[in-house]
Amino acid sequence: MSETNIPTVYNPSEVENKWYQEWESKKYFGATVEKEKTPFCIVMPPPNVTGQLHMGHALDNTLQDILTRWRRMQGYNALWVPGTDHAGIATQAKVEEKLAKEGQTKYDLGREKFLDEVWAWKEQYGNRITTQLRSWVLPATGIGNASPWMKAAQRQCWKYSYAYLNKV
Repeated sequence: MSETNIPTVYNPSEVENKWYQEWESKKYFGATVEKEKTPFCIVMPPPNVTGQLHMGHALDNTLQDILTRWRRMQGYNALWVPGTDHAGIATQAKVEEKLAKEGQTKYDLGREKFLDEVWAWKEQYGNRITTQLRSWVLPATGIGNASPWMKAAQRQCWKYSYAYLNKV
């Protein structure tokens, strides 16, 4: 007896988006302090906001995902903390490249307008990178990466820098 309602090709978007949203709403990616467990933490190096992720990012994040899950399965209080770029040097280079194609330089714009361009680039491409990171699936498990996105923060956020420098 053959099943006629089973598709011949797997379409991940039909399945994974639904489950990912449910997992996020139930805070399955969240982390709580469990003092009786040994802590294990990996801080995800934030990619530069240069457009989109590549295979190097995929490899790096897959390895971090594997290590975090492995430690969690061993009973550690495991946390994988993501971050996003703050529109830094690599982003500046991309914006300057874009301006050059338009026949301009950052000096033509002046500091404030150039910074506006950098933040506009970050707004356009920063969300793309975060969305890509969130939707990557660990091939071996078929489960979206285990990072608690609600803890994501820009690595140059003044609050975190201040807290670190002042041991708050």
